[in-house]
Formats: sequence, C-alpha cells, structure tokens
Amino acid sequence: MAGLLATAAAAALTTVAVPGAQAADNPYERGPAPTTSSIEALRGPYAVSETSVSSLGVTGFGGGTIYYPRTTTDGTFGAVVISPGFTAYESSIAWLGPRLASQGFVVFTIDTNTTLDQPDSRGRQLLSALDYLTDRSSVRSRVDSSRLGVMGHSMGGGGSLEAAKTRPSLKAAIPMTPWNLDKSWPELRTPTLIFGADGDTIAPVASHAEPFYQSLPSSLDKAYLELNNASHFAPNTSDTTIAKYSISWLKRFIDDDTRYEQFLCPIPRPSLTIDEYRGTCPHTS
Repeated sequence: MAGLLATAAAAALTTVAVPGAQAADNPYERGPAPTTSSIEALRGPYAVSETSVSSLGVTGFGGGTIYYPRTTTDGTFGAVVISPGFTAYESSIAWLGPRLASQGFVVFTIDTNTTLDQPDSRGRQLLSALDYLTDRSSVRSRVDSSRLGVMGHSMGGGGSLEAAKTRPSLKAAIPMTPWNLDKSWPELRTPTLIFGADGDTIAPVASHAEPFYQSLPSSLDKAYLELNNASHFAPNTSDTTIAKYSISWLKRFIDDDTRYEQFLCPIPRPSLTIDEYRGTCPHTS
C-alpha cells in the first residue's frame, strides 16, 4: 500500500509540474527551432509582404519600406528600424528588410531627411520611424510596441547608438561599421551588437567600432564582431555573416528567445568571415 501511495504522489507531482513548465514557455518565440542552416538561409520560414511609406505622409524621417510576415495567426511581432549611412539611400540597406522579416520581425528600412544627416539626427529619425510604425502605420496591429530595436550603417550605425542612448527601453541595437564623433557610450542600457570591418578606411575600427564597444558598460549584454577581409560598405550587400548574427541578436533580445543563444555563446571563433568576436557570455537579459 505504501508503495502505491508513493507512486500516486509522484504521479500527482508530475501532473502538476507539466502545466507549470508550459506556462513558463516564452510567448514571444516565433517560428521553428533554429539551425545554422535556417539562420544562414536567404529567407526564413515566414512569407513576407511589403508596403511603401511616402516621405510626404510622415514627419521626422524620409519614408521607407515596411517588410512584415504575411501570416495573421502568430500574434504580434517585434520590430526593427534600419537607417542607411552618409550620402546613402534606403536602397543601400534594403536587402536586410525581407531577410530579417522572413525570420519573424516587422522591419522598416528608411530614408533619412537628407543624405547628409549626422548621427544625432539619424538617431532621432530612427525613433520617429519606430513611433510611426507602432502608432500610425498600416501594420501597427502586427507590431508589439514593447519589443523594438534599431540598426544602422555608418552614420546610421552611429545613429543607432544615439537612439539607444535616448530610449533605453529599446531591446536591441546593431550598429554596422558605425561612425560617430562621440566615442564613449557608458550610458547605454540596450543590448548592443557592433559590426566592424578589418578593411574599413572610412570608419576605422580602431577609432570607431572598437572604442564604441569598449566604452559600453561591463554589465551590459554586448558583442563586437569584426568582419574579415571586409570594407566599410560590407553592410550594403547581402552578407550571410551580418544576417546570421543580426538575426540571432534580435531573436535573443527582442524576442527573449534563448533558442538562439547557441549562435552567440560560446563566443564564435575566427573564421573566413570573422576576424574576431568579443562578447559577454552567458547573456543575462
């Protein structure tokens, strides 16, 4: 009898534990479990639609294109706005739109007010575009306004640091070969992945990407990936390394999806495309 009671008690405990485990599941996970192949692919599991946003219908930035998962059955998605660099247009970073959106994000690639805007202005424009996306855009009902991030190339990368400084509630920032006269960012509270390029002569890593990374708080989830045999303009064409680690970073911190931790920790080793990678592991956010 005692053995039967013990077995029944154990079964009852097991029955109680299962719903608890299910309740602990992350409600923000989107898409199937990732693999190296799935995050390196040109397209992820979601079919993507897009809509153009005219500069005449917005204020604070120069319009752009919104890419978003076509499905209406998976709930809302986290969102990211991406800024081009100095003298550049939206077209220079447009490849990231469908590639990231197909992994389960709403992505807004933007034009800036002028091609000569500096990082502080680009930071404000990134935030204006986020506000438009969540408050006024035709896809606002698809966006979770509590799960937002910013990316940018060159001066747009410097702008993504400015945006994260201004709005610490952002969940992720990804400056790509960033340029900024401000070299120190100890006030940032947003998990930040910085891409540098070993052959960058416009924003050399020694005076831009590296000091930006080194100045971030030691308590912050942060990473620095230096692209191997790459120039300042590496983010302007489809790049699997940029896509792979951007997807992993956005998933990990915008979606709190720890299934992607495996691609960030342990720290990736140098390879044909990675000159070096530094970062905090394991992540705490």
